[in-house]
Amino acid sequence: MKNDEKRKKKAGRFLPMTETTYCILAALAETRHGYGIMQRVEEATDGRLRLGPGTLYGALTNLLKQGLIVRAGDGEDGEERRKLYRLTDLGLAAVKKEGERLVEIVRVGRELLKIRGEQ
Repeated sequence: MKNDEKRKKKAGRFLPMTETTYCILAALAETRHGYGIMQRVEEATDGRLRLGPGTLYGALTNLLKQGLIVRAGDGEDGEERRKLYRLTDLGLAAVKKEGERLVEIVRVGRELLKIRGEQ
């Protein structure tokens, strides 16, 4: 089994994800600090999902332990307290796999709703 196939299989054990986890991982498509993650998620969801510091840092701690993200250093000058985070290859595989799962759920739901004439 190739490394990519192994990674995808291993990534599957993190599914399904909560919306919060999925959005945090997706926001880490680029290296960011905690506040930057909160801002990006709020922006991407048009303000529907707002992460509080407790929720975010609790999730980051779990994602670090699971090996889905790693610390990527500290912020630039004047931002010494800002810890930077980035996805690992496993984290990237997991967030992609969850995205595929969600797309499939939407496809199935739309197909089933056609029976009622709704879309």
